[in-house]
Amino acid sequence: MSEESLNNSNISLAALKAGDRAEFARLVDATSNHIYRLALKILRDPQDAEDVLQESYIKAMRALPEFEGRSSLSTWLYRIAVNEALMLLRKRRVNLVPVEEDPDEDDLQAGMVLTDWCCLPEDELLSAESRQRLEQAVDALPETLRVVFMLRDMEGLSIRETAGMLGLTETAVKTRLLRARLRLRNQLSVYFGERLTENSSE
Repeated sequence: MSEESLNNSNISLAALKAGDRAEFARLVDATSNHIYRLALKILRDPQDAEDVLQESYIKAMRALPEFEGRSSLSTWLYRIAVNEALMLLRKRRVNLVPVEEDPDEDDLQAGMVLTDWCCLPEDELLSAESRQRLEQAVDALPETLRVVFMLRDMEGLSIRETAGMLGLTETAVKTRLLRARLRLRNQLSVYFGERLTENSSE
């Protein structure tokens, strides 16, 4: 959901703040797909993602008269959706303990297998199979690491914004992000190592 897409849709903030239902429906049309995909990435449950989508627009509609425009409309709506998804995670009592307490993290670097990907052709790195492997690797991350990686590296939030949304210190976000990247690099290095072996044998 980019600001450009909203601009291309000619969404009128004045009409939204005035309670124009037709304009709000256009906003939903322009943003709902992205918000649903975002919620699904966080929650990994289609019904929960639908609930977040609905609740996000309900809260946005109620809050629009007070929206001061200090951030873009898309960013504001995006933050509402992220907060809704995170609140739902907390209701599930997902363990969001500090990453230092994650039991599988201590031996992470010791067990890493790193492969030089320089010899893989570009189309190999950008293939549908490679993208699917990346998505699978992200989904396999522990919740504490996956949410941070998704918000920072996949959705483009700053360290400060990610920390604020998750109620963490910026140091904790950086630590979790580093560990998420190391895990992903480890898993994808194995995959691309296999691809290099296959390519060299052909």
